[in-house]
Amino acid sequence: MAKLTKTSLFKAKGSKAETSMDKTTRIVRKMVDEDAEKRRVKMDRLRNARLETGGDTNQIRASAKR
Repeated sequence: MAKLTKTSLFKAKGSKAETSMDKTTRIVRKMVDEDAEKRRVKMDRLRNARLETGGDTNQIRASAKR
């Protein structure tokens, strides 16, 4: 009988190849993350511009209703 060792008893399985669905998922997640980052940068830029002008839209709307 063959001598069992740690390496002969438990054979390491190679990593599975990336399936086309995994590839698509990875690419779409990257695209979504990039879009979210662009949106966050744009919102920060617009928020800072609004704050620099000193415009508080809540006060403007409240005075317009009166």
